[in-house]
Amino acid sequence: MKKILFVASEVVPFIKTGGLADVVGSLPKCFNKEYFDVRVIAPKYACMKQEYKDMMEYKTHFYMTLGWRRQYVGVLEAVLDGVTFYFIDNEYYFAGSKPYGNIYEDVEKFAFFSKAALSALPLVDFKPDIVHCHDWQTGLIPVFLKDKFHDGEFYRDMKSVMTIHNLKFQGVWDKKTIQDITGLPSSYFTPDKLTVYDDANYLKGGIVYADAVTTVSKTYAEEIKTPFYGEKLDGLMRARQNSLRGIVNGIDYEEYNPATDQFIYKNYTAKNFRKEKSKNKVGLQKELGLDVDEKKFMIGIVSRLTDQKGIDLIAYIMDELCQDEIQFVIVGTGEEQYENMFRHFDWKYNNKISANIYYSEAMSHKVYAGCDAFLMPSLFEPCGLSQLMSLRYGTVPIVRETGGLKDTVEPFNEFENTGTGFSFKNYNAHEMLGIIRYAEQVYYDRKREWNKIVDRAMAADFSWQSSANQYAEMYDWLVP
Repeated sequence: MKKILFVASEVVPFIKTGGLADVVGSLPKCFNKEYFDVRVIAPKYACMKQEYKDMMEYKTHFYMTLGWRRQYVGVLEAVLDGVTFYFIDNEYYFAGSKPYGNIYEDVEKFAFFSKAALSALPLVDFKPDIVHCHDWQTGLIPVFLKDKFHDGEFYRDMKSVMTIHNLKFQGVWDKKTIQDITGLPSSYFTPDKLTVYDDANYLKGGIVYADAVTTVSKTYAEEIKTPFYGEKLDGLMRARQNSLRGIVNGIDYEEYNPATDQFIYKNYTAKNFRKEKSKNKVGLQKELGLDVDEKKFMIGIVSRLTDQKGIDLIAYIMDELCQDEIQFVIVGTGEEQYENMFRHFDWKYNNKISANIYYSEAMSHKVYAGCDAFLMPSLFEPCGLSQLMSLRYGTVPIVRETGGLKDTVEPFNEFENTGTGFSFKNYNAHEMLGIIRYAEQVYYDRKREWNKIVDRAMAADFSWQSSANQYAEMYDWLVP
């Protein structure tokens, strides 16, 4: 039986700030328990909800050196859905009202976490074959495994995998401070190892020293070998391309299920969506004060309102788009200029646009269920989960062909009757507008073909199970 340890800075349901937590919380449940024993280790933050802290049981504690510091390490355990979770406890590092804050504190916090996670393993009597590290917060683990821990009998044969969820975030700080925190010899702080332009870089260390590197979609794995997407590490990604693979994320098919979803106005399935889905649109129109008309083409957005998400493209064509027979529902928060831009258009085209500048789980489900199309024109998108949710709800995605969006949305081909959505290639506002209008035209004039697109969208499988099978294959390749 293979033993796998996931190490990450967040995991659902215990603590979540983004999609990373979904991956780490959902994947371990999907592996075949006969062949894989997958466990997870994460920090025990003070800001976790009390109900989750109450699930944890004290296992052990010890003291550990970090550079010149001597620090307490507590280890707690919880079991959920048949998966064992360990939590590293230290009040000094994991206090505060949110998991991350200032990078200068975070670099020390996650150096501590990385070393503590490895140091705790013999004491909880778990010896993984593979340590699977997620994002920059755990980038030092592959480095430590080749350095301090390599001499120990217990650690010698452990392999490490580094998964990049978003290459933009790398954990960069000045070399001198990081050397002081980690206690690593200066030979590690050279351009071919941990440094980039004289700064130390945690993620780079993880990529250099890991036995395998993965990212969250096949296209993103190719894109990050180029200067535009490579965030100064494109040369390293090319150097490591033989051990780099892209495995697309999934979504939880229990939680996102239009047949059982508690949040939506009317449940429906792939069989009866033609009759029942539009009742969600009417419910949404009434709740948001839009003109009630179940035949009106409704586009949804659930997103952080930032440049990365392509909101600047939408700003360019908003006035033009609002001349069409459409409605537009936006849910999310982000940069002030975009929040105000959507508020302005909500005021200007009140019966067509509803700007909801907040985040609400319930409202996002209503948008996935109620809209006809879902717009995601991202500049870059390592994987993206919203398009997977909209496919699941039969809400047709309109996306830019980048990263995971390109891998998961098949563009409609009217000659071959294939496709699950619509896509455009260049980062160009009018190319996007052209595709939105093409989708509108299919919706209004070729309703049967539109419904066939919805059929195919709802039949696509992006559950975690298919991702887990690909990870299992990689583990078998690493540890035959």
